[in-house]
Amino acid sequence: MKISRKTVLFVVLAQLLLATFAAGQIRREIKFPDILGYKTLKCDFHMHTVFSDGTVWPTVRVDEAWREGLDAISITDHIEYQPHKQDVPTNFDRSYEIARSGAREKNILLIKAAEITRDTPPGHFNVLYLEDINSLNTEDLIQAAKAADAQKAFIFWNHPGWKPEHKGWFDIHTQLYENKLMHGIEVTNGDSYYPEAHQWALEKNLTMLGNSDIHQPALELETTPKNHRTMTLVFARQRTAEAVKESLTEGRTAIWFGNQLIGKSEYLQAIFREAVEIGKPHHRTKNTIWVTIRNDSAVDIDMERAGTQGPEKLTLPANATTLLRSSIAEGAEQLKLSYVVRNFLIAPEK
Repeated sequence: MKISRKTVLFVVLAQLLLATFAAGQIRREIKFPDILGYKTLKCDFHMHTVFSDGTVWPTVRVDEAWREGLDAISITDHIEYQPHKQDVPTNFDRSYEIARSGAREKNILLIKAAEITRDTPPGHFNVLYLEDINSLNTEDLIQAAKAADAQKAFIFWNHPGWKPEHKGWFDIHTQLYENKLMHGIEVTNGDSYYPEAHQWALEKNLTMLGNSDIHQPALELETTPKNHRTMTLVFARQRTAEAVKESLTEGRTAIWFGNQLIGKSEYLQAIFREAVEIGKPHHRTKNTIWVTIRNDSAVDIDMERAGTQGPEKLTLPANATTLLRSSIAEGAEQLKLSYVVRNFLIAPEK
C-alpha cells in the first residue's frame, strides 16, 4: 500500500502534538491587564488531591494550573477528612512537598495551605501561608484558627452558601471576625455565586475570593469567557508569594466567575479602563459615524445603554475588536456614549 507524503506528515504532526500534550507544555494564557501599578495574577486558592478527598496526585494540580494560565495556587487538602487514609498515609505536609518541585519548574507560586473542616455551621475554612499544618489538627475551631494566626496565616471562609438550609452569619463567625481570625470569604466557589457572601465582604471589608474547589481531574480543553476555572485575580506589587499575601491582606482582589467580574468598583473600573481602547473615528457621513473598540481582556464585556446615543445593547468580545456604527447629529463634533457594564458586579445585582 502506498502512503502519501501528506499522510506521513499528518501522522508526524499528530504524534508531536500528542507528545506535547503529554508533556504538559501547552499553556493557555489568560489576558487581564495590569492595573493601578499592580500586576494582575490569576490564582486558585482551593483545590484537593488524594491526600484528602481529591482524585489526583499533587503534581497533577500543578500541571493543570500551568496549562490553564494560572500564576499562583494552593493545595488545600482537608485536615479532618481523609477518606483515602487506608491507601495514602495522613501526612498533612506531604501534598505541598510533592507539588513544590514541579511548581518551581513551571514558575507557579505554590502557597502552603490546608482546609479546616467543620459541620455547617460554622463550615469550612482555608488557611494559606502555613508553616506547620499539624498544629491546626485540633477539635476546637477557635484554637485551630489561633494556631494559624500564630503563623501569620491568611484565613478565609469557604463556600458560605454550600448548605442552603444552614446558611447564614452565626455567632461563631462574629467571634472569628472580631478576633481577626477570618480575613476573607469565598464569594464564588466552582459554579456557585453567593450574594450573601458578596454583601458580607462589602460590609465587613473581607477579602473577596473565587476558587475552583476542584476534586476531579481538570478537563477544560479550552478556556473561554464563559467556560473556565473560577479564579481570584490578585493585584500584587510583584509576582512573588509574599506580594500575593500582602495583596490578600489588603483586599486587592477581584473574581472571574463565568462571564462576570466581581469586585470593588475601583478595581473593576481600572480593568475596564486598561482593557478597553476606543479608536479614533475613521469614517463619517452626515448622520453616521464609524469607530473601533478593542477589548484586551479574557471576559466578554456586556453593556447596556444609559444615554441616548449608540446601540441599546453592546457586547465587546474578549480579545477582539468591535466595529461600532452609531448615528450622530449633523454638524456635531462629539459623540457621547454612556453605558453600564452589566457583567462587572460591584455589589449583588449592581
